[in-house]
Amino acid sequence: MERPSWAPEGIDLNRPNAARMYDYALGGSHNFAVDREMVEKVEAMLPGSSLIAHANRAFLRRAVRFCVEAGIRQFLDVGSGIPTVGAVHEVAQAVAPQSRVVYVDVDPVAVAHGQALLRDNPSATAIAGDLRRPDEILADPRLVKLLDFGQPVAVLLIAILHFIPDDADPWAIVARLRERLVPGSYIVISHGTPEELPDEADSVGQLYRGTSTPLFLRSRSEIERLFTGFEIVEPGITWVTSWRPVPEDDDADRREILVGVGRRP
Repeated sequence: MERPSWAPEGIDLNRPNAARMYDYALGGSHNFAVDREMVEKVEAMLPGSSLIAHANRAFLRRAVRFCVEAGIRQFLDVGSGIPTVGAVHEVAQAVAPQSRVVYVDVDPVAVAHGQALLRDNPSATAIAGDLRRPDEILADPRLVKLLDFGQPVAVLLIAILHFIPDDADPWAIVARLRERLVPGSYIVISHGTPEELPDEADSVGQLYRGTSTPLFLRSRSEIERLFTGFEIVEPGITWVTSWRPVPEDDDADRREILVGVGRRP
């Protein structure tokens, strides 16, 4: 396959990637044929699964608005994908124009496109980073220039931790991020779970093993552990469409992803 002009050199055009699959599910155009084919396979196996991406995006918007209303003006979105329509900077800066946002992703396509989109926005940027190495992310000069961790920050981990295997210890990763947050900061997490649809989840998990981003779904109790050291905001850890829903989202009930928002006391 010929490399598109917007795709950085060195991209594997023959292996699906979660960030580009998410882009396709949301109606974006920065994805490859292998990404689209994988999304269609998952959709055939679990009809309506593409709507999970939209429900997840709607939760992100609601959580960002909540954080802005709580006084947060700094956002770190790790595993952000491509910051297209409805992304964090659009939501936050529409309410509080002074809001600053750093997007982080391991996928070069997401980072390159994010940097292009944000070229004229001095309060937002996109950087390359791997959540498995949080200290490297936090030390990135572009992040340090834009975000002040001496003030409250909202860390967004939206549909990213279920790509971190147990042996990389996602709980320790979140704990490391928590250590850097001052009181009044927030963490926002959405995470896939097999609890309501175990058979379908197992089949989808097997499909993802053929991608560059295998899937590691977890139980409710394992997801709750991620919020250790945080005060859980009402309505607690709940299904993605049940967290402070608003009429304009109009999402059908989804039970593949658990979400929550925690405040650093």
